[in-house]
Amino acid sequence: MNDTNSMKLIENHKTTGEPFSKDVKISARNVDVFYGEKQAIYDASLDIGKNEVIALIGPSGCGKSTFLRTLNRMNDTIDICRVKGDILLDNENIYGAHVDTVPLRARVGMVFQKPNPFPKSIYDNVAYGPRIHGLAQSRVELDEIVEKSLKRAGLWNEVKDRLHAPGTGLSGGQQQRLCIARTIAVDPEVILMDEPCSALDPIATAKIEELIDELREKYTIAIVTHSMQQAARVSQRTAYFHLGQLVEVNPTEKVFTKPEHKLTEAYITGRFG
Repeated sequence: MNDTNSMKLIENHKTTGEPFSKDVKISARNVDVFYGEKQAIYDASLDIGKNEVIALIGPSGCGKSTFLRTLNRMNDTIDICRVKGDILLDNENIYGAHVDTVPLRARVGMVFQKPNPFPKSIYDNVAYGPRIHGLAQSRVELDEIVEKSLKRAGLWNEVKDRLHAPGTGLSGGQQQRLCIARTIAVDPEVILMDEPCSALDPIATAKIEELIDELREKYTIAIVTHSMQQAARVSQRTAYFHLGQLVEVNPTEKVFTKPEHKLTEAYITGRFG
């Protein structure tokens, strides 16, 4: 299926998906993203509910990671990137002129594709955010935050006896869980994950997926994944992107069993992607 035919299919079938019944945490409306003159996202609108895991799927280069990065203004770090439209976090536009991105990114944390621990100890990796945001008034409070965050990330029992060893000395899967602990140490409300398991082996991937399910009790999570099996396992809803357009967003089971768009069906059945 060529790009022209795909675009026609999208135009002929604009969908907002089934309404989401829970409280909305993030609401994106009519979002366009440009890199210089090239448009990467076209008129995307999507609600993400509190304590939901939503998976963003689609072929390579379809815009899913670009869209994810709009949700905490990570695209601001790219000089040629422009974002149009509204993204509301608890009904406040995060692209408002008065919004400071430092506290925003504490509220909407991000875990990247490749584990990126700081060249510091395990303890200092987790303590870094609470220190700079002034979340601990004493060493005892900081110790408690570090322990609680490592426990939430499912890493405490593996590292509690070597907290002052370098974080870079951990295995790949442990490093990714350390990065998750570092993210949740500043008590975010939303966690964005950009293909967090793509560099991990199946055992480490399974641990991260179990962790995502546990974290949903406290956090809202949006995850970009190239693995449709992973999306089916961890998410309650799935959004399918194609050529920079949000084609379909529906409950995950429906997307994978009765997709409402031909492009979604073609992708999940392996006809392209």
